[in-house]
Amino acid sequence: MKHELQQKILDILPRCKDMTVATVRPDGAPQATVVSFVHDGLTLYFGCGAESQKAKNIAQEPRVSVTMTPPYDDWMQIEGLSMAATASEVIVPSGFAEVGRMMYERFPQIADVGPVSPDAVKIFRLRPEIVSILDYTKGFGHTDLVTVGASDIAETLESMRHHWVVPAD
Repeated sequence: MKHELQQKILDILPRCKDMTVATVRPDGAPQATVVSFVHDGLTLYFGCGAESQKAKNIAQEPRVSVTMTPPYDDWMQIEGLSMAATASEVIVPSGFAEVGRMMYERFPQIADVGPVSPDAVKIFRLRPEIVSILDYTKGFGHTDLVTVGASDIAETLESMRHHWVVPAD
């Protein structure tokens, strides 16, 4: 993936608080649900009820579609992302804790919900495979379509962690 497009994705992600996740129901019908999310580089995470329809749908079919758009006041400033991704449940306790930490950091109001039994919640990791970047600042309906490989995800994480390190004096 071109560096400039990767940077555009990383610019849009933190400006979006919610995304729509589309899954496939057992009868083949699509289901779209809005969820709040966090991200680590290009990898997205969201939580939902363990018995929710979307959790059941993902257990049956892990391929999902995702869309998100930051707020805008002017049509010619619309930006957004549409992704084809693969969902997997985060089951390792350390991963569950790390995503929980990111959620509390991004959405401090989650503390008002009170304690929730870990059995009542599932956390899902979404790894994008194809991303359509919508950018009206380049013209009405302008999109760039990119394929995301494992190396792109690893490279993005490494780059982000590099920026987090404070140089020694």
